[in-house]
Parts: sequence; C-alpha cells; structure tokens
Amino acid sequence: MLQGKKLLITGVSSGIGEETARIARAQGATVIGVDVNPPKVEVDQFLRADLGERASIDALLAQLQLLPYGLDGLANIAGLPPTRPAPQVLRVNLVGLKYLTRGVLPKLADGASIVNLASLAGVGWPEAVPAIRASESLDFESVEAFCAAHGIEGARSYFFSKEALIAWTLQNRWTWRARGIRMNAVSPGPVDTPILQDFIETLGARAEEDMKTMDRPGRATDIAPVVAFLLSDGSGWLRGANLPVDGGMHSHILVQQHGL
Repeated sequence: MLQGKKLLITGVSSGIGEETARIARAQGATVIGVDVNPPKVEVDQFLRADLGERASIDALLAQLQLLPYGLDGLANIAGLPPTRPAPQVLRVNLVGLKYLTRGVLPKLADGASIVNLASLAGVGWPEAVPAIRASESLDFESVEAFCAAHGIEGARSYFFSKEALIAWTLQNRWTWRARGIRMNAVSPGPVDTPILQDFIETLGARAEEDMKTMDRPGRATDIAPVVAFLLSDGSGWLRGANLPVDGGMHSHILVQQHGL
C-alpha cells in the first residue's frame, strides 16, 4: 500500500503512467503528475514538462523545490516510441530521465524508491555494454553526435535507450544506500497502450512474431500494480532489480538462447 506516500510520476497523461497514478491515489498516495499533456485521471498536482529539454526539466525541478515536503518515490514512466527521431527518443527515454532523477534526489526522503520503466526491448543490454559505457556522459547537446557515432537510428534508438536504462538501474543498486534510497526497474513486453501501433509499425516482423508468441499483449493494468509495489515499503529489499512483466516473454527468450 502507498498510504501517505508522496510520489512524483512522469507520463501520467496516458498508458502505464496514467494507470500508475490512478492506482497510487487509490492506495492513499499523494500524486504529483508530470507530462507534456494534462492527465485524464485525477492527480493532486500536475506539472507540465518536456523531458527532452533541459530548460523544461530545470523549471520542473524549481517547482518541486517549492513543495513543503519531501518525496517518497519517483516513477520514471514517460517515454517516446521508436517512430520518433532517434535523438529525440534518447533525450526523453535516457538523458532526460537521468537528468530529472539526479535533480530530484535532494528532494527525495530517506527510504524513497525510484522506479524506471524499462522494456523487454532492453533484454540485450549485455551485448551493448561498449555503447552503454560511452553514453554515461551523454547530455542533451551531444545526442546527435552520439547517435551518428554508434549507428543509432530508427528502432535501435528505443532498444538502446532501454538497454542503457536497465544497465543504469543495475549500476545504481547501492548508490544511495546510506539514505535508504533504492532504484529498480520494470520491463514490460508489448503493452496495449496508445503507442502500441507505433511499435508494430516500426519493428515489423519482430513485433508480429512476438504478438503471435504471446497469448495477448500486456495491459497497463498488468504493469502499473508492479510499479506501485516497487514504490511501496513492501519492496524495500529489492535493489537494482529489473522485473520482467511480460507474460513470460523474457523467460521465453532465455530458454531459446540457452537451448532449454
């Protein structure tokens, strides 16, 4: 339960972010929602921000500093699909997410939880370690050059953003342990949200094959309760975990890879 928690949730205008905000408030949390568009569900406070722009995030952080209380959790759910230009995808899904998280840290209460929405698309992160390491110093201004140098274009932008996000979650398993702040991730498979069609159009045959393998796409109502759990005190011993919530697709990939 999230009774009495004060949470910052990004991406609240649709999909998993919207459902997470709804569940959090139903469980007794105070929700500050962030998105470029106003939410359709009720939140306690809405702050507009474009997470692909440094100035917009700085303005958001300035507003958060005025809050009379600390935050018990941050859910990084906002993201762009692979139909957007590659630099834009990386700015929102990776650079902006990290920048916001680091900026929010001073406002987080001791014992707070950070939850990153990753993806089954990031399952291949071990093979991308050289590029992931190169992205560790990536900022808003250097994204275009980075994409050109590492051949990141089209759907690869989304895959890489999630690979790097999973790696970042693992790396920060104990970073703020002295304050009891933990970071974990959730990796959904294909989810029936407003951007599902974007993935089908971009990924083509791969998306079609995944859809045939699964009994159905996920739903926001499948994913949001897991995010809520990671924001709750019940997940206090989970640190640096990446939870696959994908109807078994992650297990399916592992079994195929290892001939089981």
